[in-house]
This record gives sequence, structure tokens and C-alpha cells, in this order.
Amino acid sequence: MTLDQLRVFAAVAERSHVTRAAHALGMTQSATSAAIASLERQSGVKLFNRVGRGIELTEAGRRFLPEAKNVIERAAIARAILEQSAETESGTVSVGASQTIANHWLPRRLAAFREAYPAIRLDITIGNTQTVEDAVVSGELDIGMVEGPTTHQILIRTIADSDRPVLVTSPGMSVPLLSTGRIDLASLPWIVREEGSGTRDALRQLCDRMGVPFDMLRIILVLPSNEAVREAVEAGAGAAVISEQVVAASVETGRLSVVPVDLPQRDFALLRHSQRVMTPAQRALVSTLGYR
Repeated sequence: MTLDQLRVFAAVAERSHVTRAAHALGMTQSATSAAIASLERQSGVKLFNRVGRGIELTEAGRRFLPEAKNVIERAAIARAILEQSAETESGTVSVGASQTIANHWLPRRLAAFREAYPAIRLDITIGNTQTVEDAVVSGELDIGMVEGPTTHQILIRTIADSDRPVLVTSPGMSVPLLSTGRIDLASLPWIVREEGSGTRDALRQLCDRMGVPFDMLRIILVLPSNEAVREAVEAGAGAAVISEQVVAASVETGRLSVVPVDLPQRDFALLRHSQRVMTPAQRALVSTLGYR
């Protein structure tokens, strides 16, 4: 029985799904299934029942899960102690960032960090705000960086920077107005990100302030990335609320038009678990990103 096998077992057990666990672990589905099969073979205990296309813990698996998670947590603590004892900035830091931050805000800061701390390895994962938040809570990530609101009270949320969303359309698109002169949000064709993204939440907040139920919007496309949303808007498919950093070049060259509307700035925030002690490597990254 290895620590890697325990991590795979815990990830599959928490998600009740091999493919989703494999994605979270950065493994192939076949390698994840093989790790579970090897653990069951070595222990002589069946840990999962395969029910149709789903998977669920057996009674033995349910009893084993808290013990496996305890071993994983103790191993992480042991690693942290060793890294702290070395009194040097080295080791690995796993970082999750939402798309706007990962693609537009973080790269040059990570380049500076790499130059200052060449012995520290960074494992970067990109996901929406909800995915990153959940991963920091579960311990799959050491540090998260998001632009959307978060809900878990166990996390420490620290503000690093800010960003302003904008409403954009293609230059030739007509924007319908109400008799009051305000934009008729319900009549616009919308292109949005998936549920759980900070970009989608910015549009939801605009709807709340203008008294328009989000469910009344005419959403024609739901896309998995900011770049896909930007390109669809440039092609004239609809309107979108998106980070000004994502569309700055398109606006400057005339491929997109900004529609004047009051959209408040949103925060870029770092997330870390309040009950986990930071390693020297993690503290070095936090310091480089401008946090205290």
C-alpha cells in the first residue's frame, strides 16, 4: 500500500466517479482504475461496488476512508515539518488559479518568483472559482487564486489586486434599451461561462442590481473559457460580461465594443486553509505575490 494509492482511493471515494477523480489528480482514467485495482488486490478487500455506470464505497471502503485521509494528512504535515526544518525555500507548492488570473495576471509574477526561488517547484492548475475553492478546502491545492466570491469559512481570503468586468459586443451589434434608457438585459443574446466561474457571477451581480432575474436572460452559448467567450462575441454571436484584461487588445483594435454600464470592480484573492501551516516555500510564494 502506497501513499499515491491512498490519494487515488480518497479522490475516487469523495467524487464517486473515476473520471472526475482522475482529472483532479492529473492522471489518466486507466491509471486511476489500475491504482484502485492494485490496492484492492494487495489488501484482499473490495473497496468499491460498480453499480451500472456509477461507483460507490463498500462498507469496508467507508470504514477505510477516514483512516486513509488521516494518513494523507499526516504525510503532508510530515513533509511540511521537513521543509521547515531545512530553513531554506525549497519544495513544491500546488497552486490553483481561475482562468482570468492564470492567463492574464499570474504569468509575469510567477516568472519573477521562479527567478528569485529556483529551488521551488510550482504545480499550477487552472479551473473556475468554485473548483479552485473546493480543492483548497480538500487539501488538493496548497494555495488558490480566484476572482469570484467564495463561501467556505475555513479559508483565509486575502486581497491582492482588483479587476473590472466590462460588457462587450461586436461593433455592429444593436443593444436594445428600455423606455427608461437602461439596457434591456433580458432581450440581449448572452454568451456566458459555466456555473461556478467568477465571470458568470459578475453577470449575475449585474442582473441583481438591475432587478432582472438571471433565469430570464436569453443565454445562447455556455463556453468553458474566457478566450472562447471573447471569440464568440467578436464573431457577433452575442454579448458578454468579461474581464477588461481579457478583452483589452480586442477593444483597442476595434474587434469589440464596450457598452457603458456600471459594473463594480472585483477582487483577485488568494485562498489558503486556516488549519494548515504554510511551508517556507508557500510563504515565499505568498510574499512574492504581494500578500502578508
